[in-house]
Amino acid sequence: MKTKEQTKPLLQEAKLGSRGRLLIKCPDRPGIVAAISKFLFEHEANIIESNQYSNNPEGGTFFIRIEFDRPNLAESAAQMEQDFEMLASEFAMEYQFTYAEERKKMAIFVSKEPHCLLELLWEWQSGDLPTDIALVISNHEGTRGMVEALGIPFYYIPANKDIRKQVEEQQIQLLKEHQVDVIVLARYMQILTEDFVSHFPNQIINIHHSFLPAFIGARPYERAHERGVKLIGATSHYVTNDLDEGPIIEQDIERVNHRDDVSGLKKIGQSIERRVLARAVKWHLEDRVIVHGNKTIVFH
Repeated sequence: MKTKEQTKPLLQEAKLGSRGRLLIKCPDRPGIVAAISKFLFEHEANIIESNQYSNNPEGGTFFIRIEFDRPNLAESAAQMEQDFEMLASEFAMEYQFTYAEERKKMAIFVSKEPHCLLELLWEWQSGDLPTDIALVISNHEGTRGMVEALGIPFYYIPANKDIRKQVEEQQIQLLKEHQVDVIVLARYMQILTEDFVSHFPNQIINIHHSFLPAFIGARPYERAHERGVKLIGATSHYVTNDLDEGPIIEQDIERVNHRDDVSGLKKIGQSIERRVLARAVKWHLEDRVIVHGNKTIVFH
């Protein structure tokens, strides 16, 4: 867990240079919060937001996300991280310092359907997604105009199962060249190989058009209609090598009934997909997600 321009959005976050975040996962025991608070106080940091959770106070795992403010943080960050290593060792912490001014670079993958891409672009333009969109990759040309109109590089790379290895090699090269931190699959209808996923652990966010674990795989709306469901939903999750079974970040649902045909279900579903994906991406960008096994702790 320890890790460390193009067209800009319309709005900018305030005080980016003084805002830091600290995410921690460790065995639960008394004194963790006191020790962290004392450390930050001694390093002249003011805690702005703090969220914590223990899955079992007796022998379980403790999780905490702290957002703090410190003047001249850029000059003191390296020393602060070095000093924290002793505390982390004492409590057997997995931890991550991040800084608001270091905006994550995002790549968006999309196929034919543009609704999730458009939602992300709108959220980014309005300043609600604190990221730099480095590039958009698609196996169809249909979204090129809307992407390039915003000054974002667009790469058309045809893809199918017969050329998957060559395609992914090209994609990985582009992602490395653009120094991408997070990949968002905005209805990208291609299965990623184990090799691709291994390059980006807990960095690939997908939107699945069903309320997982129901209707894993293809054609979920058709299968939901055949089953006569009364609720449909969408799920955003990190991508692993198990299809549609990665750690879930966010889900939502809406009620439907017998009058909704497949077309109607898809229309309702697209609305759910847009908002679920946007929320999941925003929480990831704001370092609000800690992955624990095949689950997530989301502090929002």
